[in-house]
Amino acid sequence: MEQIVVVGGGPVGLWLAAELRLGGAPVTVLEARQERDPHSKALTVHPRTLEILAFRGIAERFLAEGRRIPNGHFGGLDDRMDFGALDTPFPFTLALPQVRIEELLEEHARSAGARIRRGHRVTGLAQNEDAVTLEIEGPDGPYTLRAAYVVGCDGTRSTVRQSAGIAFPGTDATTWGWLGDVILDEPPRAPVLSLSGPEGGVMVLPLPGGVHRIVGGDPDDIRPDRPGELTLEELRAKVARITGTDFGMRDPRWLSRFGNATRQAAQYRKGRVLLAGDAAHMHFPAGGVGLNVGVQDATNLGWKLAATVAGRASDDLLDSYHAERHPIGADLLISTQAQTALMTAYSPEGQALRALLSRLIATVPGFSRELAERLSGLSVAYPPPAAMGTHPLTGLRAPDLVFDSGHSLFGLLRGGRHVLLDPTGTASMRPARATGPGVILHSEPLSEPREGWSGVRAALIRPDGHVAWASEDRVHSEKSRDWRNSRTTLANPSGSLA
Repeated sequence: MEQIVVVGGGPVGLWLAAELRLGGAPVTVLEARQERDPHSKALTVHPRTLEILAFRGIAERFLAEGRRIPNGHFGGLDDRMDFGALDTPFPFTLALPQVRIEELLEEHARSAGARIRRGHRVTGLAQNEDAVTLEIEGPDGPYTLRAAYVVGCDGTRSTVRQSAGIAFPGTDATTWGWLGDVILDEPPRAPVLSLSGPEGGVMVLPLPGGVHRIVGGDPDDIRPDRPGELTLEELRAKVARITGTDFGMRDPRWLSRFGNATRQAAQYRKGRVLLAGDAAHMHFPAGGVGLNVGVQDATNLGWKLAATVAGRASDDLLDSYHAERHPIGADLLISTQAQTALMTAYSPEGQALRALLSRLIATVPGFSRELAERLSGLSVAYPPPAAMGTHPLTGLRAPDLVFDSGHSLFGLLRGGRHVLLDPTGTASMRPARATGPGVILHSEPLSEPREGWSGVRAALIRPDGHVAWASEDRVHSEKSRDWRNSRTTLANPSGSLA
């Protein structure tokens, strides 16, 4: 019997597989396609995702190939949010086609020891108290596979979700966007062109290989029924009507439509079946957040599921995955719905609303920063459990703290363990010393003050980079020894020390 099977070999499934291996769990990925989809639905890697890649030691591989964009848009508004104001080593979005993201993530997962089987399509499943049985169509015919746990990362039409009987409530599409990857003989001068008005909105940005992506929407596509297949002639007419030119477009590589159907799984966990990424939430691709939220789902789930399978944590810890990530998914849907409303605000009143909000982004730094933090994923915080105290840092994302020796928190997180910090450097422990299979102890002063951390004398950082516990208590050294000698699992929504 397999320990864990991940269904779906896209970015979320591949990242989850690597995270599970980091936690010591055997994992098999089943992907229906024999070959990777050559068309890149996603193009954007947000700052929080770059942080996650950094504290696993692979961010440089992505940064070396992507194009850094120092700002971002909300709802296609003319004025863009300045990501330079964000407290992160990566104050930008990274433009990198999904096809290349998947290649890099597959290399990472395979090097970690994940088994990836292509051409294996899951057609159904059944579960009991002991295992999940998958029905699979493979290259050599149908077969079954038993697993202790199954995670569905198989997209908005998830077979895993449907077979497990997990509801997917929400709303159907009411408007449609369009997309074309084409050659432009007369491309715009701006690196990223964004125009919007009563005739519609359009964005044009370069891709590798001399191709440009054109994406947009217009009043003709506000309708409940899906329009027919997009043609080059239709795309050319729409773009020319909005911008006054078709940029000399020709030789389409990919033409597609997408709707604003918005749905969220009622449960992210049902017994031994869990969901992540698009299998758990479906939305309009506003702001390029989908891939990023999916990777962040996987980062939250990976260490918890690995610890459960290894016996370092009780099965109850898996319930905290839904408790923490379902509200994040719900907030994602609110954000994308709000952006969709702005993108399709073609009436005079709608145009006035767009102008007002755009002006606020340009003139009110706090407003711009709040939107940027939400879009980038840096503002994600999990509710602290009452039993673990109420220090303001508890549940928040930990920044990349740098210590006097040059060690950084992201570097300490590379092994996927909890990190117990003594930022005063007074505890009787050597820097970066492992204690047991699940914790790294690090006692060293910070190289420079960080907001919110000046009085902290001890902090426990989860493998996903969130603060499980923090204290300004002077007797934290004794508590550290208690934690080190304890096999107690802190089975609560904010973390586990196992």
